Amino acid sequence: MKPNRLHTGVFVLVSALLPSLLSAFQASGQKTSLSTNVAQYANLLTLNLEASYAFDRHWSARAGFRYNPFEYKRNSDPGDNFQNKQLAYALGVRYWPWHVFSGWWLSGNAQYQEYNSGGILSRKTSEGDRIGMSLGSGYTYMLNPRLNLEFGLSVWGGYDAYTIYECPVCGLTVEGGKKFFFLPDEIILALTYVF
Repeated sequence: MKPNRLHTGVFVLVSALLPSLLSAFQASGQKTSLSTNVAQYANLLTLNLEASYAFDRHWSARAGFRYNPFEYKRNSDPGDNFQNKQLAYALGVRYWPWHVFSGWWLSGNAQYQEYNSGGILSRKTSEGDRIGMSLGSGYTYMLNPRLNLEFGLSVWGGYDAYTIYECPVCGLTVEGGKKFFFLPDEIILALTYVF
């Protein structure tokens, strides 16, 4: 995945509009949250943000994105680069057995991901687009009335259109095609601010 103006524009637009959208819900009292998954930053500095809105005592709707445009160099050889680039969007819901933004939860998302990952464990690099569904579960601990700490795990599966290259920059195609996949999605260690 090569970062382009569209990706940068989407990132800037979401960053600019999200605070405005969240402030519109502020008057309804602790029905909106904004969170970031700290564990994703350990994934080669993957930026991420998620907004949620409680539409019932037990249900919340969610929208989130992950963005990683970074490429790293081990040395001066350009074939020795590594990256885990991605641009991902998710829309979904969470079910809270006790009350929204507190306690145990189950989640389901529809997801899209554009990715370019390689050079980490081997020189081979895979690039493509994935679309699918994710399922997750976790626990939210209330630190205070406005700040929560979330723990959880999720997996996802769906359809992947991919190409595998011999190295991160050589362009020599090894394999390509379309397939179904089932993968771990994320480890969640998130900080959440509730409005």
